[in-house]
Amino acid sequence: MSIRFISANVIKDKVKELCLKANTELRSDVLKALKALHEEEDAQSTSKDMIRVLLKNAEIAFKEKLAICQDTGMATIFIELGNNIMIRGENLFSIVENAVGEAYTEYGFRASIVDDALARKNTGNNTPSVIHLKIVDGNNIRIDILPKGFGSENKSRIVMLNPTASKEEIIDFCVSVVKQAGPDACPPYALGIGIGGTFEGAPLLAKHALLRDVTISSNQPHVAELEKEIKKRANDLKIGIMGLGGKSTVMAVNIETGPTHIAGLPVAVNISCHALRSAGGVI
Repeated sequence: MSIRFISANVIKDKVKELCLKANTELRSDVLKALKALHEEEDAQSTSKDMIRVLLKNAEIAFKEKLAICQDTGMATIFIELGNNIMIRGENLFSIVENAVGEAYTEYGFRASIVDDALARKNTGNNTPSVIHLKIVDGNNIRIDILPKGFGSENKSRIVMLNPTASKEEIIDFCVSVVKQAGPDACPPYALGIGIGGTFEGAPLLAKHALLRDVTISSNQPHVAELEKEIKKRANDLKIGIMGLGGKSTVMAVNIETGPTHIAGLPVAVNISCHALRSAGGVI
């Protein structure tokens, strides 16, 4: 396969486009899930009314090209770079960071990033981002942008279980994370759960799991069953929409698993609020 040359401007334009889309257009699968919850909630209930408000908010954001949430997040970016791609101009990370900074400034999205966790000086344009790069076969670039607000990010957790831990222990931990979050992270939640890897690997699996369609279960039967059980147990908490009670605390559980060491069983839960935002595209 011959080398394909791509200019820096093509990548920059795509990243800016995806930043706008992710922050103003709620994913179709998330909208579908919210509408399904609306049908399930009891008639005349406060929780049913609240879902209607969330759907109206998404409608206005889409029509007016306004941010779905004032917390437009820390941009987490997953890039799959074909091994036959040659980029002309700047290096890939510089292109992406410049594009994110321009997008957040031009579209009026909140600048939420500080340059150092202790010094805490705002960078002014919501950079730097968190970029995960994977080299794959081919001559395309796949880019997914997940703006992650910290109301939900702060409620995420990891545990290093013993390899002998039972399925019940895994479920108990995941449900305890939801219980501890309570209404604070704006439910109904989508749970990205990573099982496997290392201490830093499991949270990456969990974050990536949030990119999956929330209306589709895992294609691995044993994982799909675990997703179902965690969702049921979490909804039994009856925290409900925005903490108002009712049937729907969690709208989806997406699990990604990976290899791990014989002596470990890392489990990470990355909570997303009801406004699970991401946008992806291929160049």
